[in-house]
Amino acid sequence: MPVEPATLGAFVVAIVAIVMSPGPDTIIILRHTLASGRRVGLAAVTGVQLGLMVHTGLAVTGISLIVASSPVLFKTLAVAGAAYLAWLGILGFRDGGAVSLDAQAPPVGMARACREAILCNVLNPKVIVLFLALLPNFVDSSRDDMTAQLVTLAIALIAVNVLWQAPMAWLADGIRRWLGRPGVVRALSRISGLVLLAFSAYMLFEHLG
Repeated sequence: MPVEPATLGAFVVAIVAIVMSPGPDTIIILRHTLASGRRVGLAAVTGVQLGLMVHTGLAVTGISLIVASSPVLFKTLAVAGAAYLAWLGILGFRDGGAVSLDAQAPPVGMARACREAILCNVLNPKVIVLFLALLPNFVDSSRDDMTAQLVTLAIALIAVNVLWQAPMAWLADGIRRWLGRPGVVRALSRISGLVLLAFSAYMLFEHLG
């Protein structure tokens, strides 16, 4: 086994709190589930995991380290991620927006939900930091299988993510029937938009301030 069971268990304990902390990925999943149902919400969950796979590939090939080591590249990624979150947040204030919770708006397709979740995750510099700052602490550099160790830890991260996010999408789908009143729908749409805008502003402040 690439990673010792005790080390893997310690890693899982370390990432549970991180995964359960609300972030942009959580908001995207909830918005798509509430707007278009369980299947679209689960497509967003899948998109998040595909984004993590991209980060795994970037970490294994050393690209993440290059990006993190270059202030210009890292800040450019942060600005791109913040701009994308801001755009998704603005959509929450538009009637019939792509991820609006308006029951009268056309539902978002699974492909679009997946694509938005992938971009949301890939453009989040915090995920790069997670891969570079946390994962190496659980890798035995004295062994020759460092790539296998990183991939194993990434798989564990994705598994914990799915075990948290998939039930969240199912539960969100279960409360859709309580959201039929237009006032409630508009409020939720705008609240989610404000949260995404707040994440965007925080990213800009943290990386450009």
